[in-house]
Amino acid sequence: MREITVFTHRRPEDTSAALTRLAAAAADAGVTLRLDETETRKHGLQEGPGLALNAPVKDAVELCVVLGGDGTILGALQRYAGTGVPVFAINFGEIGFLATVEPEEIEGGIARALDRDFELRQLPGVVLDVPGGEDPAGTGSGSSTRRTAFNDVAIHRKVGERIAQIAYALDGEEVGSVRCDGLVVATPAGSTGYNLANGGPVMAWGVEGFVVSFIAPHSLAARTLVVAPRDRLTIHNRSREPLDVAVDGRPAAEIPAGGSIDARFVDAVGTIAQLPGSSFYRRLREKFGRLAS
Repeated sequence: MREITVFTHRRPEDTSAALTRLAAAAADAGVTLRLDETETRKHGLQEGPGLALNAPVKDAVELCVVLGGDGTILGALQRYAGTGVPVFAINFGEIGFLATVEPEEIEGGIARALDRDFELRQLPGVVLDVPGGEDPAGTGSGSSTRRTAFNDVAIHRKVGERIAQIAYALDGEEVGSVRCDGLVVATPAGSTGYNLANGGPVMAWGVEGFVVSFIAPHSLAARTLVVAPRDRLTIHNRSREPLDVAVDGRPAAEIPAGGSIDARFVDAVGTIAQLPGSSFYRRLREKFGRLAS
């Protein structure tokens, strides 16, 4: 049986018509769409041809189709990290830098998804060892949990607290200590987000390694750093208060005062579908050209 997981973003009124089209096309193609309890309730779905409702999300599917923006796409990538299941995304967000097709291409996009008429791009991640917590991918155990960021890890001072003092080391060698509002560790795919807003460089897909940039540094010497893929990054909180940690924009942990956290690059941990002939540079021009218009 051919099965596809479906995730949609939080506004069902934006995606319900697209979901109806997808369900009809899937039923015609003999494909079953799996929607978990949250998706079933969100859209008020009833049993119908080609639908598996209130279905637990599982690894043994051929594809994950996302109707949403980058946040929903990142959630899907995290869920299917390390499984080899491709994420095919139809953009219903503001930017949709990771999306496969745009809403105006939905008819052709659905056909391509069901026919598997797409190419696969392997995405790297930044792996963070988080004390405690819960790992959506189920890869952590013991006193620390492994979380994978496909965009970025953001470490920042708590709202209302004083400026942070953050030191960072690579392979045990301290590089610097900066007074700032926070620090961002970004993958190549995520370098066009928070990192870019910090004045960091854009890294093309295919570049190995990650970039470290600072949020509002109170220093003339703080510089963005591109880190080699095999170097382990350790971030030390030398502030008097704990720091918040977000993975791909979602709260993940705290670093207590005097504490530290490790991050490292991992290659080819996620799989995203893209149209034949698509490229990073075309995405960059089209998505950021839209912002400038």
